Amino acid sequence: MSDENDFYRFTGTKGYIVSRPLVEAVNCAIALERPLLIKGEPGTGKTLLALNVAEGLGLPMESWHIKSTSKAAEGLYVYDTLQRLNDARFGEGNVGDIRSYIKLGPMGRVFTAENRHVLLIDEVDKADLEFPNDILRELDEMRFTVMETGDEVVARERPLVIITSNNEKELPDAFLRRCVFHFIEFPEPDLMNQIVDVHHPNLDSKLLDQVLIKFYWLRGQPDLRKKPSTSELIDWISALLRSGITQDQLDAHIPFLGSLLKNEQDTAAMSEFEERGGRMPNSWSDLGPRYNQ
Repeated sequence: MSDENDFYRFTGTKGYIVSRPLVEAVNCAIALERPLLIKGEPGTGKTLLALNVAEGLGLPMESWHIKSTSKAAEGLYVYDTLQRLNDARFGEGNVGDIRSYIKLGPMGRVFTAENRHVLLIDEVDKADLEFPNDILRELDEMRFTVMETGDEVVARERPLVIITSNNEKELPDAFLRRCVFHFIEFPEPDLMNQIVDVHHPNLDSKLLDQVLIKFYWLRGQPDLRKKPSTSELIDWISALLRSGITQDQLDAHIPFLGSLLKNEQDTAAMSEFEERGGRMPNSWSDLGPRYNQ
């Protein structure tokens, strides 16, 4: 029987704090050689996970950042017909060698690499509905054919594929069946404490307490269209530290709201709250029973 240490190859890094369920999901994907599909609200560290998995495993990484116009074939290769046409017109290059005009995409480069890679397919839900299905065969079989030359590209080492989604679109069932899935829950205060400590070590404990009280209170406001995320919290703390804001100053209001709220409706809602004489929380008990510590 395999030792547990053989299974838990990834346990996090110094720069990325992971929950136990996320550790299990990553190692399950490694063991099963399945893509890992990561969902969660923006700013919860989905993309950073791939970077830190690569660091933790000592593997190089290739990224494929998906856009609304992305096509599955671009991840495999692109046939540069324009360059070949220009070379033919101006007498440059070897236009008879089609292979010299085949440019591998992120998936193609990972397949042909001598060493195993982590492949990040970032924000897969930005593309059209057929995109996930269009890469199913390549993810399953780890091979594809260059149609212009008939060459078959077969992965030398099966990459660890990490796919992120912001839940903008539903993904096809056939695609989901081939993935190990994990939803990154928004961190509770204890875990957030650890995350903040990575980015802002030795932060005054009383200041940090007030920061987190204000932050979680803000996320709980029903009028907000976009709740502040972990990455915005880290930026906000940076602004507080650089400005020299003290715990007492933080008691009365939330400075530098532009670091936390990113649209005019949300900032207007907070202004209205203060104009109505709304009371800012100063203790965890002000946030209700869920946060009583």
